[in-house]
Parts: sequence; structure tokens; C-alpha cells
Amino acid sequence: MLKEKAGEIAGKIWNALNETEGLTAKQIKKATKLVDKDLFLGLGWLLREDKISTQEVEGELFVKLN
Repeated sequence: MLKEKAGEIAGKIWNALNETEGLTAKQIKKATKLVDKDLFLGLGWLLREDKISTQEVEGELFVKLN
């Protein structure tokens, strides 16, 4: 059940990042209306699948598609 949910959340995040140069975690949360725990669940899924890269920019988590 959690694996399916993680995949759905990852899809929402991927869609929010598609056609952008990247977004901060706050921007992703706003675009997807996800709470923190779901956001990080989806980010973890995408990181494991090597679909995204992350970095810290001015103290903010910045995420972009690979």
C-alpha cells in the first residue's frame, strides 16, 4: 500500500518538475499540495530511481529532473 502511494506521490512531483529548470521544496509543496512527509517520501522514490538530483541553494532544498 505504501509503495503504491509513494509511486503516486512521485508522479505528482515529477509532473510539477517537468518543463521547469527545477523547483525548491517549498515550490513543489505549493504546486502539489503535499505535506512534508509525503513530499519527502516521493523525493526519496525519485532519488532512488535516479530521476532527480538535489542540492542546497541558499539554505533551501532545490530539486531538478535528471
